[in-house]
Amino acid sequence: MKNKLKCYHVKKINNRELKITGKADNILWDEAKVLNDFNSPWNKEKVKKITFKALWDTENFFFCFIIEDSEVYIDTTDDTISSINNSDRVEVFFRTNVLLDPYYCLEIDPTPRIMNFRARPNKQFDFNWNWPNKDISIKSHIQKEFFTVEGSISLDSLRAFNLLNNNKIEAGIYRAKFKQKQDGSYDPTWITWINPNTENPNFHVQSSFGTLKLINN
Repeated sequence: MKNKLKCYHVKKINNRELKITGKADNILWDEAKVLNDFNSPWNKEKVKKITFKALWDTENFFFCFIIEDSEVYIDTTDDTISSINNSDRVEVFFRTNVLLDPYYCLEIDPTPRIMNFRARPNKQFDFNWNWPNKDISIKSHIQKEFFTVEGSISLDSLRAFNLLNNNKIEAGIYRAKFKQKQDGSYDPTWITWINPNTENPNFHVQSSFGTLKLINN
């Protein structure tokens, strides 16, 4: 029997009304359903508030994160994948099928630097692949007690990569929070919308995905 995926309804807005600024303060976001069902299955500490919202129009899929965090950690060594990978960030994965063959990953730090790549099962990552610049826009904003990340992705690109079918997108929504240890090093806490029920932290499994359903309200 096929497992039923956890589902978030993405409400439709009028075309070309939402402009991405990184602040997630456009009044249109008030129309979006709030998703704040996040936890860390591998860590007993309480997770600070994470809010995810999504909207769509006839051209784009929009999403935003509002992350409560007064101690944002960013590895400023350089702008390489390694530095982004060692920084606080939000993540959205999109899969073409339950086999994850392939799936597409967006990992965004608060500045916002973007690590986006195509992947295949067992963490086969293709970092030479990037989402076409014309089809994606990401902006962010850091404030004292929280940071925000906003993004837009063209529906054309989602269809081209076989990620949008029957107004449904199968996606994983995550967060990595780095905390300083006594020795000065930083360790991540892995936070997810859906508990993948893995012994160790792992988002790169089919059980960490849910459904984003584009509705006409």
